[in-house]
Amino acid sequence: MPSKVSCLYLLTVVCWASALWYLSGSRPSTTYVGQISFVRKTLPRLSKNDSFSNIRTRTLNPHNFKFLINEPNKCESTTPFLVLLISTNHKEFDARQAIRETWGDENTFGDVRILTLFLLGYSPEPVLNQMVEQESQIFHDILVEDFVDSYHNLTLKTLMGMRWVSSFCPNAQYVMKTDSDIFVNMDNLVFNLLRPNSKPRRRFFTGHVINGGPIRDVHSKWFMPRELYPDTRYPPFCSGTGYVFSGDIAELIYKTSLHTRLLHLEDVYVGLCLRKLGIQPFQNSGFNHWKMTYSLCRYRKVLTVHQISPEEILRIWNDMSNKKHLKC
Repeated sequence: MPSKVSCLYLLTVVCWASALWYLSGSRPSTTYVGQISFVRKTLPRLSKNDSFSNIRTRTLNPHNFKFLINEPNKCESTTPFLVLLISTNHKEFDARQAIRETWGDENTFGDVRILTLFLLGYSPEPVLNQMVEQESQIFHDILVEDFVDSYHNLTLKTLMGMRWVSSFCPNAQYVMKTDSDIFVNMDNLVFNLLRPNSKPRRRFFTGHVINGGPIRDVHSKWFMPRELYPDTRYPPFCSGTGYVFSGDIAELIYKTSLHTRLLHLEDVYVGLCLRKLGIQPFQNSGFNHWKMTYSLCRYRKVLTVHQISPEEILRIWNDMSNKKHLKC
């Protein structure tokens, strides 16, 4: 007889398919009212006289959002070696499930405790919020705060993750922030980079380090208005596709963010917080923020690969798992 979890999972898949079909088709004239009340918060508008030089003196980013879905006890029974914070959106159920079954599986390494959490805001579509709530009740690995889930709020997602770690899992040794279209080589990450048997590092931050400046082209995805960031160079920052840091940094970044003017470019913003903390991110060539054609030996050398579909995540993970005995 199938287990209760299996039945609930099957029901979730069917419901997600129905929800996505509903959203892709014509909308009924009546409004669907969910059981959860989602309140949109508006950040305080800053005046044009606010300058980048005075961000240390005032609370410019209070992050006064509430958890709509939380897992406050997930870290209670044991201290995790690594917390995975994965930025995702409501329609990416397939990606979340592929990650749960592969590199995000919390039971992959036995005694090395891994904890996986997916980060979301709330959706203007009530049916999507209800589907995510149901998914959360099955898997207990989702965090949602009451800001609108959008590209320009990616920084808020990351700060939510930092806030959660500092509040509910302050003793975690390491944290990784990444995205749902990333393949992570967990063997390399855990045993070659972080090394569970080594002394835990402090004030440690690594990834694919970028040295660049703001793009002023209004048509660019990474456009940065001069009035929001007047400087000509960004501090060194790690690509938001994947970076790893010691657990103590989560609280440091979150508290620093409260006095740092909010920027919509999440990875740049984290770099600004690191600069204020006097923490230099370390370059690691294993973090790839681009897509790589799969080959067993090539993927054995990396930590992350970008733009990987759910189907590719499953295929690559299974192939690497089944061929661990082969040498390159």
